[in-house]
Amino acid sequence: MNEYQENLRKKMDEFAHFIYRITSKFPKQEMFGIISQFRRAGLSVILNYIEGYARMKPLVRLNFLEISFGSFKESRYLFDFSYSEKLITKEEYDYGIKLGDEIGAMLWKEIQNLSAAVKN
Repeated sequence: MNEYQENLRKKMDEFAHFIYRITSKFPKQEMFGIISQFRRAGLSVILNYIEGYARMKPLVRLNFLEISFGSFKESRYLFDFSYSEKLITKEEYDYGIKLGDEIGAMLWKEIQNLSAAVKN
């Protein structure tokens, strides 16, 4: 991984840990609902990114990056949902959205660059 990709990976790692921290305060009756879904989506962002870079074939890597982006979008919605349901504070929401939007933009750039390289 180059410096840009390593920076993105670090942001994704913080994102996953942040999701685990905030969901640890959710009501216990949500253990098999939103807690589980939010955590799986947050981890999927970084896990698919890492797995994609372990693959040697560009099209396979691109597939994993696209899955990572889909999980990011799912996580992004779960921040909105959690805030509207008053499960997280405004500060937690703002931080999660800011970090998530940085990740989304960086990941989208990675996808676009790899897509262009695959087409050529």
